[in-house]
Amino acid sequence: MTSKNLLIVLLALACAAPVRAQDKVKVKTKKGRSAPAAAPMAAPAAPAATPTDWSAQYAALVSAERLRTHLAVLASDEYEGRETGMKGQHMAAAYVAQQFKNAEIPGPVTGGTDPYLQRFNVEQVTWAGGATLKVGKTSYAWLTDFYGLGDSPFATETTVKLVFAGYGIEQPGYSDYAGLDVQDKDVLILLGEPTAADGKALLTADGAPTKWGADYRAKTQLATQKGARSVFYVSFNPTSNFAKQAARLTPAIMRASTVLAGEKPSRAPSFFISPAVGLQVLGTKDAAMQAYLAKINAAKQPVKPAFKVVPLQIKATRTRTPLETENALGFIEGSDKKEDIIVVSAHHDHLGTQDGQVFNGADDDGSGTSAIIAMAEAFAKAKKEGHGPRRSLLFLSVTGEEKGLFGSEYYAKHPVFPLAQTEADLNVDMIGRTDVEHEGKPDYVYVIGSDKLASELKVINEAQNKQYTQMDLDYRFDDPADPNRFYYRSDHYNFAVNKIPVAFFFNGVHADYHKETDEISKIEFPKMEKRAQLVFHLAWELANREGRIVVDSNKP
Repeated sequence: MTSKNLLIVLLALACAAPVRAQDKVKVKTKKGRSAPAAAPMAAPAAPAATPTDWSAQYAALVSAERLRTHLAVLASDEYEGRETGMKGQHMAAAYVAQQFKNAEIPGPVTGGTDPYLQRFNVEQVTWAGGATLKVGKTSYAWLTDFYGLGDSPFATETTVKLVFAGYGIEQPGYSDYAGLDVQDKDVLILLGEPTAADGKALLTADGAPTKWGADYRAKTQLATQKGARSVFYVSFNPTSNFAKQAARLTPAIMRASTVLAGEKPSRAPSFFISPAVGLQVLGTKDAAMQAYLAKINAAKQPVKPAFKVVPLQIKATRTRTPLETENALGFIEGSDKKEDIIVVSAHHDHLGTQDGQVFNGADDDGSGTSAIIAMAEAFAKAKKEGHGPRRSLLFLSVTGEEKGLFGSEYYAKHPVFPLAQTEADLNVDMIGRTDVEHEGKPDYVYVIGSDKLASELKVINEAQNKQYTQMDLDYRFDDPADPNRFYYRSDHYNFAVNKIPVAFFFNGVHADYHKETDEISKIEFPKMEKRAQLVFHLAWELANREGRIVVDSNKP
């Protein structure tokens, strides 16, 4: 081997030998000088640690097991169906409050004996005997010619001159209220809506009934917004039979109902009168009325009436029994954005007992109440472990939903925290079952109202669902023409009317809805868990994101 080859071999061996950082390996240069070897290549840097997904970690605590624990108590026979103002409802409120206390979640209510309970009164009302109605010299009979639903401003005989408002409809291109002032007045409205000869609705492109024709309550709500004191309804449909309808409804009409004490009703009281009464009040005959209705149908527009309204005298007295009830509240204070508040709500009341049967309401809304307790526990644990929310969270378990959204109405009128600080309400009402529309289909949840006031809320919820729960989000009940009107039928609505963005999570109705068969044995806990966890993730994101969601919409 030549000296040149030897040098090459030596250089190769030197490069191949392992070199430690502390070794000083030298080689000979051609001129005989020693030189340090090249520094070894540094080991690749360890990859940055993946940030912990705290939302996922704490959402896992909202588990089927934990939900079952709470629901097994709330939906038990011991709670007697949790009817508003009754023993079982008081027990339910106390149970929710105790769970908040056990989790070391403060109660925010001041001025009372228990910081977890917001107490107020409702009234159990029934129709007293002796209701009368007279037009001119003709007297009419209660439950034969007229009846009422809701409260009554006519405790003593009152002379009323009704303001006729046609069908009582207001929507783009059609308004019965144009030029009509009904503030503090009593309004007469036709039931139904303009229809073609084949019975199809004329105010929709496809002939489907609008909300106005499907449910008189939409008209009542509008009349209330217009300032009406009361609403009288009449139908001149030749196929209807008022006396038969009144007889069928008599048990429900005469059953005790509940109103919020000391507050103006959220909806104007409603009375229903027979066609005979209606014709006499309007000073007309049936033939003239049918001709008038035909003109409306032909024009697809309101037609100015030529009727001369005749005053009526009415007396319809309610007997009232005060009942105490309560909301249960737990509050987790935020950090740097603590003045902003995210409300997470559900209702713990249900229908009580009827004919000896207990209506346990496992899905409605034991499921939602159990969910907000479990979510509150998870957020409380997160805060204890140093991962508390930036914004504050109010967990609001309300009473009186089944009687008329009274608990949320009372809170909205008497908020523990100013409504201006309330950024959103996430309402959970029935999340433990599957409706007929989704039987045999992938996991789903109806989300109602999420973009009606703040378009961003819907986008944020969809992002949380995509990342964590991957459910089918069904928005069909956002349709303003939906006859079910679910948007108006749960506690989020009392936040929405105050321009606070809302999202209502709901599994839809099923065969056991409002029946004694709504039992825990039928709850689908894996689905309930996933739906509750989606609400948790949404609440976590809203509570911790940089910006507050903006009210930028006003969809019907």
